[in-house]
Formats: sequence, C-alpha cells, structure tokens
Amino acid sequence: MDQTFEKRKKVILDFISDDVYVPMKIKEIAAVLQIPREQRDELKKVLDSLVEEGKITLSKRGKYSRGHAEHLKGMFQANARGFGFVSPEAGGDDVFISEDNLCGAFQGDEVEFIITAAPSGRRREGKIVRVVSHSVTHIVGLYEKCRDFGFVRPDNQRYLNDIYIPSGKDAGAMTGHKVVVELLSYGGEHMKPEGRVAEIIGHINDPGTDILSIVMDMGIKTEFPEKVLNQAARVGKPVTEADRAGRKDLRGWQMVTIDGEDAKDLDDAVSLTREGGNYRLGVHIADVANYVQERSALDKEAFERGTSVYLADRVIPMLPHVLSNGICSLNAGEDRLALSCIMTISPSGEMLDHEIAETVICVDRRMSYNGVAKILDGDEAVIREYEEVVPMIRQMKELSDILRERRGRRGSIDFDFPETKIVLDEAGRPVEIRPYERNAATKIIEDFMLMANETVAEEYFWLDVPFLYRTHDTPDEEKIRQLSAFINNFGYHIHVRNEVRPKEIQKLLGKVDGTPEEALISRLALRSMKQARYSTENTGHFGLAAKYYTHFTSPIRRYPDLQIHRIIKENLRGRLNEERTMHYAEILPKTAVQCSTRERTAEEAEREVVKLKKAEYMRARIGEEYEGIISGVTRWGVYVELPNTVEGLVHVADMQDDHYEFVEQSYELVGEHTRKTYKLGQAVRVRVTDADKWQRTVNFEIID
Repeated sequence: MDQTFEKRKKVILDFISDDVYVPMKIKEIAAVLQIPREQRDELKKVLDSLVEEGKITLSKRGKYSRGHAEHLKGMFQANARGFGFVSPEAGGDDVFISEDNLCGAFQGDEVEFIITAAPSGRRREGKIVRVVSHSVTHIVGLYEKCRDFGFVRPDNQRYLNDIYIPSGKDAGAMTGHKVVVELLSYGGEHMKPEGRVAEIIGHINDPGTDILSIVMDMGIKTEFPEKVLNQAARVGKPVTEADRAGRKDLRGWQMVTIDGEDAKDLDDAVSLTREGGNYRLGVHIADVANYVQERSALDKEAFERGTSVYLADRVIPMLPHVLSNGICSLNAGEDRLALSCIMTISPSGEMLDHEIAETVICVDRRMSYNGVAKILDGDEAVIREYEEVVPMIRQMKELSDILRERRGRRGSIDFDFPETKIVLDEAGRPVEIRPYERNAATKIIEDFMLMANETVAEEYFWLDVPFLYRTHDTPDEEKIRQLSAFINNFGYHIHVRNEVRPKEIQKLLGKVDGTPEEALISRLALRSMKQARYSTENTGHFGLAAKYYTHFTSPIRRYPDLQIHRIIKENLRGRLNEERTMHYAEILPKTAVQCSTRERTAEEAEREVVKLKKAEYMRARIGEEYEGIISGVTRWGVYVELPNTVEGLVHVADMQDDHYEFVEQSYELVGEHTRKTYKLGQAVRVRVTDADKWQRTVNFEIID
C-alpha cells in the first residue's frame, strides 16, 4: 500500500473528524486545506477510498461527513457486461454498481448497499455490502452434458454464469434440451451457481420450445390447477331464467361484437341508435364477476396471473377456456349476462346522460375489424352479407369521428405506431412479418371503450368509494428537457411552463406527421413518458388528457376490470355498506401493485417473443438487401428499421470505410476523415449479415 496515500487519508479523516468540521463538498475541502487544483483528482481518490471503507459518508448533495455510510436496501439488476444497478427500495434513480463492488450479488437479489460516489449531474455509484435475500429460484436455459455432470447456459444474459448440474440432478436431460433449473446455491466469487433440472421444456429444435422457454423464464403459468378447471366447468353453465331475474333485458337491441378474425374471448359488444338527434351508445361488457366469485379458486388463480398473455403462437388466458371462450364470451345468437354502460351523447360528442346496469344481451352478429373496414370502404359483397347492421356501422363511424376529434381538442396524444403481425407455419416458423396497422374499425372500438372507461371512472370517483383507476402521470421535467433539446436539432420545440401539457406533445406529433423524422421523434416522445399503471388514487391520465380513467371493458383478460365489476355490482345492488367499503379499501392497493407487475411481465414476454421470431425470420434471409430508416444512434453503432418493423444493428466495427465518433448532442455518428454522417431518420440500404434467435438480435451492414 502506498504510504503517502495512507498518510493523506489520515490527514483528511482527522480533518473531517474534527468537532468544528461542518459537512462540505470537495471544492470546499480543497479550499480550506489549500489543496492546489492539480491535486484535486488525488483528493477525490482519497475521499472515495474513505467512503468505500465506510469511515466517512457522502450525502446526495455531494457533501462529506464523519460516520458510517447509511446502509440502504434495494433490488439488484445485473448487466451482461458484468456490472449492475440497484433500484433503491425508497425510490429514486438506480445506483450503478461496478463489477468490483457486487459482493457476489445475483440477478434479482434484495441487497443492502452504500453510496460511494454521487458525481454532480451523473448517476450515483454504490457498493453492495450484503445480500439480504434471493428472489430468483428457477432459471431457464440450454442444457449441455459433460461426462457425468452438466451445465445450463441461461437464456437471460443477466445471469452471468453457467449453472453447474451435479451427477444425478439432470432429470434425464440431454445436450440440446431447454430446461428449467431450480437453484440449489447461488455461487460466489470463484464458484458457479449450482442447481437441479426441475423440468425439461423440450429440445431446442422442437416447435414451440423457443416461445415456451421465454414464458417459463418469466414465471408465466401455462397450465391451470385441476381444482380451478373443475370449478370453471361447474360454473360455466348456460344462462337460465333465474340468471336473468332482476336484470335489464336488452336482447331486443341490435348489437355486434367487433374483434380480430382469430379472437375467441369476446368481452365487449356495442350498440348504437339515434334518439332525438342524440346518439345512444351502449357498451356491453361480459359479466365475468357473475361466474368468478371473490376468494374462489378461480379468483385466486386469476389474481395471480393478472392478465392474459397474447403471443405469436398462443394465448395464455387469465381464465380457463371453458369460461374465456365459453359462457363469458359474447358469442352471437346466445344469451349472455353483461354489465352495460349506456351513454347519451350529443352531436358534438358531449356526454349528456349515462346508466350503468346489469343486463342480459344477445349479440346479433360477430364482426371482424377487416369486415367493418370493408363496409366503410363500400365493399358491396360484405355490405350485402351484413346488410341489417350496415346503417348502425356507418353511424358508429360517425360518432367515433366526433369522439376522437373532441378528445384531440382537449390534448389527447395518439401514438400511432404499427404493431407487428407475425404469421407462423405449422412448425412455428415465421413465414411473414408485416406492420399491423389500425384501421377505421379498430378506432371505432377504441373510441367507444375509452368513452365507457372514462364514464365509469368519473361516476365512481364522485361516489367516493374505493376503486381502481388506470393512471398515467405527467412526465419527468428532466426527460422533457432532454426531448426538447433533441428536437431543437430538427427545428421543433415544446412549450413548457411549470410542467408539460399533453397538448404540447400532441402538437409536436402533428408537426412531425409525414416527415422523415416522424417515427424517431414519436418514439423519443413516447420514451419520455411515464408508464401507465393501476392505482387506488385517481391522478388522471396524461396521455389521454383525461381527468378520470379506469379499465372496465376487458374482464375476461384483465383482473383490474373484473375487480371493479364486483364493486360496481355491489353498489348497483345497494350492498356497498361500510364493511364492504373497508374490505375494498384494504385489498385494492395490493391488487393495483399485482396487476401493474403482471402487466409489465406480460408485455415483456410479448416483446421478447416478437424479437425472437423476427431474428428467426431474418436468419433465413442472411445476405439479402433492404431499404431501411435509422431508428437509433449509439456509441456502438446505428439501429436500422425495415418497412416490415424488423430492427437490426450496424455495429461501428462493421463500418470499415472510416472511424466513426458518436456526437451525443445531435445523436449522430460522424466519420473522422470523410465527415460522413449517420443520423436518426436517415434512409440507408443494408445487407443482413447475422441473426441469432436465442440472443434475439439482428445484424446489418450498410451498403453505399
């Protein structure tokens, strides 16, 4: 150890330990001790070392004081490159943890840590001092046999080490099997984690194994327990006279369902008539709460799942098929129990009156988005086929336009990104990938569901009873400042006073509409937004510019909707007494957290499956050339998006015509010698050089 360095540490420690010392920043310490500017780096090293040893502490404001560093708790997230981050339990930004300061922490661990550095304007750094508990118990990966033992290479790169499988713990797995491993030990500095094979998913080349691996890695259950299936079969009986008693009978109303061609869980039907110049819009939602009783085995299972998960080759439902595709699905020509929101809307789109009621309905026609779009486009064959509902469909388009325009006036933001449609063959291989655009029919349903959700949320807010809201908070100032600085490069600006308004984001999207930079700026604007979540507090929905919003319209596939249906039904029946109100006040906060968490997991699984199938699709097209648009620029290269929505990376190492530097202010790569630039929104021609479905990556090279 350098004696001079140790002496300096003692001098600084004595100074900070002195009774007359008050907490100071590094500049102030340097000034008091008359340390010249050129020795500031040395002073910083001394202070960092004392903080790391826990002899002094560093506050959030960058001031040093005597005493042991405050031990904080948080969740550890590993990075494939060896370092990691801790999300503090108390909230705030993630803390960076270098490879040397991990203390053997494993992905997902609850850890105790201290702050070791808080550079101004940059991310705080820390050191893990103790692993409190492990949250990950099972990992999915590829099994490889070696003599009488084996290894599992985790699919998720956040698990940094292979897992050692001792002799006799392989459950008969062979090389090439995708398996679920139960962890027996988490390893250490010079020891690999150890586990046993708990389940063999299938061989890496078997159809469906790839998607099932993602599903199982994320802890999404694919099978229902026997008890739940039995209960679903018992309650899923046809509607009887007794079921209809006390309900508003709407079986004489003309109504339709409008969904995707392959949808089987139809949870919303719509009706529309004109009365005295006003529109009477009915949004009729499957009364799932009638079949799924609170605290039943069905209810507990639905709560645990939180949501249905829609993947390229399958739907993993929240409720067993006998309910989700059976008695709860609003199938045409069959009596169904519903919860209806019937709204009277003026020709200008103003809500004049509404009624929420328990009803019995019978849908006239099951329609698809494409079929409705064809009617609106004047396709005569389709118009003849659905002749009796065509006038209602045309009126629906009329009302939809009015509602959308009114929502736009108040500042509702419409991010119109094309979703990806993946077509698979019988073996699960992707044969076509294309953008799946919203059409007039999808917008009709969207507008009507939004109207019902807002109406229900507003009524229950003013009733002042415990409820679940769908909230979307105002974006962070810092993120909006970054967005503002970036769009200035393109000649756009956002007007921000104290906080940004939805209308400002909406105006920006209007200005970039149809420009080369549209996709890029829309994406960056979306990334600057917060994530929507479920909450017991009604804080409004920023993206929709709505004061009141909830999820009421999809109880077959979302637990929050099912939960609020129970509250609505108890209120309609006059049973929402003090005891029941207290009960809901107690359970709803947990429900909000669970549903938000399960929604994130489902979204991540859906995203990862799409990335996997895109990479598999491009694997068969290595060497082919495409026109694309630069959708991202980073230090390590540019991301290029093709018209079919596939995105791939052109790594700087593969840009061999020059040495390219990243210019952060303008998000561009600039050639050192040629001054050639690659920037966001630029059109380029690329060749596919590689695609790895297991890493879910696609690589391109640029062709001049």
